[in-house]
Amino acid sequence: MDKRLNSADLAHVELEQLIKLFFDDMAQLGQFEEVTADQVPEPSHSLLAHDQHMTVTVEKHHQTDVDVEVLQTRTDGEHYSRKILLKRKSDGGVVQYGIVRLNKSCLAPDVRQEIERQELPLGRILINYGVLRVVKLLRLLKIKCGPELASEFGFEVGQICYGRTALIYCDGSPAIELLEIVS
Repeated sequence: MDKRLNSADLAHVELEQLIKLFFDDMAQLGQFEEVTADQVPEPSHSLLAHDQHMTVTVEKHHQTDVDVEVLQTRTDGEHYSRKILLKRKSDGGVVQYGIVRLNKSCLAPDVRQEIERQELPLGRILINYGVLRVVKLLRLLKIKCGPELASEFGFEVGQICYGRTALIYCDGSPAIELLEIVS
């Protein structure tokens, strides 16, 4: 039997792995369905279907800088993970929910320390430190909100929103895995 995973399996495993960093049951966050770019309505399409940093994208869309609120963190060996919200500076409205897992060995010590300070969004830190980075969009997702996501967004449980998985290569190494969901 061939034990290699096809690309769809890898994307599914990655999504489940990211969510299970903070949830025993994925349904607490939501029900996830992979979709194509043409199945994502605006403005979610413009916010998600690209290979750019979400920090810059949501700031441009909302015409204000964003702050990060770190909800939970964990460290497992060389990996640092966090569950976050991005909020508009102008009014504190939540614009994004995310789960991030980064390989600390792929980042310089000063960059890691700045990330672990939890004061700035990840994208802003990488830009400020001039880290050579490439963002690779992996999958677009239609999400039926579970209790936690609905609560953070002020939605009803079961309401539909959209997200993506992405991978950030830093200085050529696959360093940061992302689940990003826009409100």
